Amino acid sequence: MTLIKTQYNRRSFIKVSAAAGGGMLIGFSWLNGCKPNTPEPEAGVAMPKEWFEINGYIKIGDTGMVTIYSPNPEIGQNVRTSMPMIVAEELDVPWENVVVEQAPLNTGWYQNQFAGGSLSIRLSWNALRMAGATGRRMLLEAAAKEWGVQLSDLTASNGVIKENVGERTVTYGEIASKAVGIEVPKEVELKGVKDFKLIGSSIKNVDGKKIVTGQPLFGLDFHRDGMQLAMIQHPPAFGMTIKDFNEAEIKSMPGVKDAFIVDTTLEEPGGFDEKGFKQLIAIVGESTWQLMQAKKALKANWETTGELESSEIHVKRLEKALMSGEVQESRRDGNPEAAFKKATKIIERTYSAPFIAHNTLEPMNFFANVTEDSAELIGPTQTPEALEGSVSKLLNLPLENVTVNMTRIGGGFGRRLYVHFGVEAAAISKKIGAPVKLIYSREDDMTQGTYRPTYRSVYKAGLDENNNLIAFTVKGAGLPEGPVFPNRFPAGAVENYSAEKIKAPTNVTTGAWRAPRSNFTAGAEQSFLDEVAEAAGKDPIDFRLELFDRAIKDPVGEKHEYEAERYAGVLKLVKEKADWGATKPNVHRGVAAYFCHSTYVAEVFDIVLNNGQPIVEKVWCAVDCGIVVNRDAAKNMIQGGVIDGIGHSMYSQLTFENGAPKQMNFDKYQLIRHSQAPKEIEVFFVENEIDPTGLGEPGLPPAIGALANALYKATGQRHYHQPFVTEKQVVG
Repeated sequence: MTLIKTQYNRRSFIKVSAAAGGGMLIGFSWLNGCKPNTPEPEAGVAMPKEWFEINGYIKIGDTGMVTIYSPNPEIGQNVRTSMPMIVAEELDVPWENVVVEQAPLNTGWYQNQFAGGSLSIRLSWNALRMAGATGRRMLLEAAAKEWGVQLSDLTASNGVIKENVGERTVTYGEIASKAVGIEVPKEVELKGVKDFKLIGSSIKNVDGKKIVTGQPLFGLDFHRDGMQLAMIQHPPAFGMTIKDFNEAEIKSMPGVKDAFIVDTTLEEPGGFDEKGFKQLIAIVGESTWQLMQAKKALKANWETTGELESSEIHVKRLEKALMSGEVQESRRDGNPEAAFKKATKIIERTYSAPFIAHNTLEPMNFFANVTEDSAELIGPTQTPEALEGSVSKLLNLPLENVTVNMTRIGGGFGRRLYVHFGVEAAAISKKIGAPVKLIYSREDDMTQGTYRPTYRSVYKAGLDENNNLIAFTVKGAGLPEGPVFPNRFPAGAVENYSAEKIKAPTNVTTGAWRAPRSNFTAGAEQSFLDEVAEAAGKDPIDFRLELFDRAIKDPVGEKHEYEAERYAGVLKLVKEKADWGATKPNVHRGVAAYFCHSTYVAEVFDIVLNNGQPIVEKVWCAVDCGIVVNRDAAKNMIQGGVIDGIGHSMYSQLTFENGAPKQMNFDKYQLIRHSQAPKEIEVFFVENEIDPTGLGEPGLPPAIGALANALYKATGQRHYHQPFVTEKQVVG
């Protein structure tokens, strides 16, 4: 076992009297500071008579039923199952006795209450364990006091407390009311990893049945009697704003109750606030169909206030930035220029990727009910605290008068980090003086922005007469942020190395898209390394392992972000599982490995040609993400990332003309189809006792490089520019 400080205070452990009906409630917060005191290396019981509706608590009823509140937004990464699993593990209660509920935003009880950066489990691991372990300890102390014995005389397991010597037993439900007055311990013991019973197993999604049977879970499902519906229209192009519109005509249309211009400009906007379209036309009415008809009848006068950029301008800006742009971050080891002069072979390639949209399956939506002195918001958001703050600023309300409740999210991928749609709902509700649910159309969403930036990178490598890599450089520019991570691989593995991350201006609004920057850089870097390995006459896995061996034994420079042993470990594991060296008739293979969100993933793609068309037959994945909390859910995240990576790198792009995106819906913006997904994806995890790291995003980036490398083996065509489908296919 490991001792851990509870570090309880007003923002952490809180004991609450449960006099109304019996039960134990333990408040807990998601504390970053909770670290071990050692070096880092449907319910099965009856419903209780009464539940206490206090958010952010373990709740134990008199029957032994346990409610565990899950505080973080659920965007499909399964935290509503995996987070409570961690609490239940340390509490040591049977999973069949657990029910899970979504907690609202409460910054007094929780920290890190967001979904982004694959951080939910990583940041909450110790605090979740602490919450469960403290509950277990307090139940034990209550039983010891009741029986007049020492704490050490008792053990707790599967929701039952027993005497070590003796026959007395008591269930958690029977002793819960006696635990209310127990002093919260200053430190508790956590289980050893080898003693886990729930963690590492496969627990079905707690919402799975509700999802497949169509029960209301998502923001779009939310309904409240008396609420109105709203839709918006933003300017048609970046660089435009609204002047006026045919307001009287729109208000006279069937089902329309109001129409007006809404302004969501904030004096001090935050990082998740709208940067592009702050003034919108809002139409309020009875049904989405009537609102959509009203939108078609809009006649708006738009004013040009900035440059109306086109895709040709974007390309030129990226090219210019690579020549003389502002360097945001860089690294330099040795003397690459001198090394290139000595090189016998030099390979230089340019890679690019377009703007792309998030295209979440659930349309953007949010409910708001604003009164003179309060605001209630309900809907799908990845950043409830940011939304709370922005609404507070917009309405000039105290934070404590703004409440945010989270629904399940029908796709996030970074899109719902940005809070404008919730802020807009609040502004509309205030204007009409009634509760309202704002709903975007697909076109509204795809043309609003917060896109994945467009990128362009130039890679250069030099080999000596013995085909050793002696120089490596990369310069990457983006609109607006560059894609390069200067301290990631192959930093530390090449004697002469330089990397530059370069920014360039644009008024197209961008934001985080699943595995930000890594979603491009991994594909470019891993495609380039394969081409360098080919020029060196080396197997692509062996070539990479040689570089990792250097980073392990004699690293270059003062630091690099990754652990070379773990990075090499996933390559070795995928090599073994995929039987990399075996010859498979008519099967063409590509490999890639990448590190992001503190996780290491290596993938091998097997492609076959069917009538000249490449088909992904199988994907092999090796993953080192530390301790796996829920095995099936973890596999699902990796598999989803692989499919997402294939789809967007092969097919998706947004192009611009006079500031307006040309692709506004799925008739012109191509997403992957079921028939284009891999036939099989097999996932293997490195077994270790390292605290869990990120998992929702790391499966995507290496898929792009492995796909490109396998396509080359199948068709003879190297791919440098996404989407790959736009590049000419040369079938061999």
